[in-house]
Amino acid sequence: MRVTIFNGRECDKKKCTSFKLEKLKKAKMVYHLNQVPKGALVLNPYSTKAVSFEDRNMINKKGVVGLDCSWNNVSSSSIFFKLSKFHRSLPFLIAANPVNYGKACKLSTVEAIAATFYITNFKEEAEDMMSGFKWGHTFIELNFELLEAYSNVKSSAEVVNIQNDFLSNGR
Repeated sequence: MRVTIFNGRECDKKKCTSFKLEKLKKAKMVYHLNQVPKGALVLNPYSTKAVSFEDRNMINKKGVVGLDCSWNNVSSSSIFFKLSKFHRSLPFLIAANPVNYGKACKLSTVEAIAATFYITNFKEEAEDMMSGFKWGHTFIELNFELLEAYSNVKSSAEVVNIQNDFLSNGR
């Protein structure tokens, strides 16, 4: 499974999950937009379409691209979001990383990529992504019910419906 991370040059290398993924040889870090693979699924928190099982073939063929930047500056990385026509956002999930533990939707890069894999039924790959982090198992355990629900439907619309039902029930 090909994982590419576009580095926004904003993070603390000691806390950065992207650098660790690269060190573990689970991802390739790139620094220029022309290095991003064409046709890959680009994780974009501003996308109106959620990742779902319907993205599985694209991920299998072209891979996933994540953005490594600070959540405080994510909007300033807008040039990254002009890449590709295959942008997807993630549905509601809770962060388990030490920096944003317990915060809704403030996932680290590795959490976002693992969630993408899990939702598209690449569950072993998701677990493998998280295996290099002491807290990695916690992300899947914390979000297990939602990840399973998201992975059991076929379309983006169904993923969003599950998210909305979950949120409207005050969980």
